[in-house]
Amino acid sequence: MKQGILTALIQTYPIFNLSLSSKMMAIAVSSSKLSLPEHNPGVSTVLGFLILKFPAISSDVWQQRMANGKVHWHDGELINAQTPFKAQQRVYYYREVNVEPVVPFSERIVFQDDLILVAYKPHFLPVMPGGAYVEECLQNRLRRKTANPHLQAVHRIDKATAGLVLFTHQVETRQHYHRLFETQQITKTYQAIANIGNNAISNDQTWEVKARMEKSQPKFLMQIVEGVANSHSHIRCVQQTTEQALFELKPISGKTHQLRLHMQSIGFPLLHDTYYPALHTSRLDDYSKPLQLLAQQLRFVDPITQQVRHFSSNTELKLNA
Repeated sequence: MKQGILTALIQTYPIFNLSLSSKMMAIAVSSSKLSLPEHNPGVSTVLGFLILKFPAISSDVWQQRMANGKVHWHDGELINAQTPFKAQQRVYYYREVNVEPVVPFSERIVFQDDLILVAYKPHFLPVMPGGAYVEECLQNRLRRKTANPHLQAVHRIDKATAGLVLFTHQVETRQHYHRLFETQQITKTYQAIANIGNNAISNDQTWEVKARMEKSQPKFLMQIVEGVANSHSHIRCVQQTTEQALFELKPISGKTHQLRLHMQSIGFPLLHDTYYPALHTSRLDDYSKPLQLLAQQLRFVDPITQQVRHFSSNTELKLNA
């Protein structure tokens, strides 16, 4: 049934191919999914829930997707505008955008075996589909490159951040690698550059930052607030010039935007950060000014083989002379 849905989509939308050129309508090859909650939020249909869940997507868009066969249950049965809400059932849908940006930078496979793949992600490329990005993301690029539709990232780094991302090939072993991040059994090392102005700091000066982070407004931003710490990072100055410094960062926890906020909290917001300390309203990425944050190394004990795994991006951030 699912293969039939995919075939119908390809026939209906000739641009369903995956060429790296701008497309007037980009439609995801792989479905997104969500589970309907146990407690009904006050809707009678699946359509009503989707409108409530995704307020930025109009009822007309969802109804058109349903009419085109792009919303279905786990068994492939199509969902229409009258399909009743069914608690705890999975709904699958295919994301689409009118014009998908093309990121002009290449990913690189650093390592792979039968269990895992480690890739270098360039700045500006999201790890997973989201927002204006459907197929133009690291995961889908690598699925095409490896011809493995089951390849999946087990953690994320920001779209603006470059560096290493860990993937697994097999559904059966994926949970064990997820757990490495959930239980803080993986060592992540980042590099960052910030302007230091007239601040007097020295090489090897260190900071330990523990802070409480919560969602801010707009909702994709985070903020540091009073309360019990839920984020933790170690920061060290590695090198400096008269205007800038290179830092090594080791996050212990893994909160969204953690390193960006922790660097701001010690007085050194990251160079070319468009979120902190002030949100830049432009929706266009400036490819000449990448965020100066690099996920440079990953180190962990493999939960399947018990081998020590250590990977490096083999790249470094450079201070201005």
